[in-house]
Amino acid sequence: MNTTRREFLAAAAAAPILSPILLGTQDKAGTRAPVMGEGAYTYEAMHDWGTLPPQIKYGNTHGVVQDADGLIYIHHTVYQDSESADSMVVFDDKGRFVRSWGRQFRGVAHGLHIRREGSDEFLYLTVNAANPRLPVQPEMQAVVVKTTKKGEIVWKIQGPPDIAAYKATADGPPPRYNPTNLAIAPNGDIYVGDGYGSYYINHYNSKGEYLRTFGGKGSDPGQLNEPHGIWMDTRGATPILVVADRRNNRLQRFTLDGKHIDFVPGVRLPCHFDERQGLVVVPDLHGRVTLMDRSNALVAHLGDSKDPNWNNPLRTKPRDQFIPGQFICPHGACFDHDGNIFVVEWVEVGRVTKLRKV
Repeated sequence: MNTTRREFLAAAAAAPILSPILLGTQDKAGTRAPVMGEGAYTYEAMHDWGTLPPQIKYGNTHGVVQDADGLIYIHHTVYQDSESADSMVVFDDKGRFVRSWGRQFRGVAHGLHIRREGSDEFLYLTVNAANPRLPVQPEMQAVVVKTTKKGEIVWKIQGPPDIAAYKATADGPPPRYNPTNLAIAPNGDIYVGDGYGSYYINHYNSKGEYLRTFGGKGSDPGQLNEPHGIWMDTRGATPILVVADRRNNRLQRFTLDGKHIDFVPGVRLPCHFDERQGLVVVPDLHGRVTLMDRSNALVAHLGDSKDPNWNNPLRTKPRDQFIPGQFICPHGACFDHDGNIFVVEWVEVGRVTKLRKV
């Protein structure tokens, strides 16, 4: 998928979007926002949430988090004719633009994680390798970066670990490395999913020093086929690493030293995770968002497009062709402090939806 996906980014066939994007866009009739789910899991879908300044046009919207102050961070690849190259856009909780930064990640912005460390919060960005067909090559690629909330770089992990698994052999070049997302253990250890590369999980300490590698391509227990998203489940007595084993159409759980525990079914092409009060949201590239309870049992599918296709034709169309109340290619999601859910999608003109809990 990684090669095809980057070809889409380079081709960018979609029509330009209009700026600014309007806050809280309703359905096409302009009457009311569509409703997703039912019972305790009912949400009003506010598509195209947030007001972008005219100089910024979304590319594929890949990651979303909220900080302790209520600010929403959107990481996107930047549209091809955007005046600004900034890949990180920050809004307040009402959808008003606050600031932007991250021009060095244009075209390769991907994973996004936020973590409180002492009295401060830091962002962790997982940046893809660039497709050589991109018209402008990004300043940084195939890197994990720790930054402040305003974009100052604290440290980075450039490229894969220096181990045999990533070395060239007599039969060919070095295996591909293309990180997609990361998770952080309670002790600060970092787990990076090489989701578009060689399908390993690379484990580092809190300083970015290499510890171990596990996984690798396959479908057997302990093996992975596109470990796209990764999450540290701390709901139980012992932390568990959960991987969105995307091309195997499952979630896979590991101990923190990389030993396989079990599989969790109920997903199509899972992308990533977020958790609030035991409830887990899993954006699914196959056109829906899944909610699971504390026991990892399915409780809801939201906005199901009924089109299980990672390359939904709508993803390259203008936004006026998107169907209200349906997702196209959900890629990232997070809960806010009030239990609402923000969903960002892998579509060429970007899409941010706020699911307001009803």
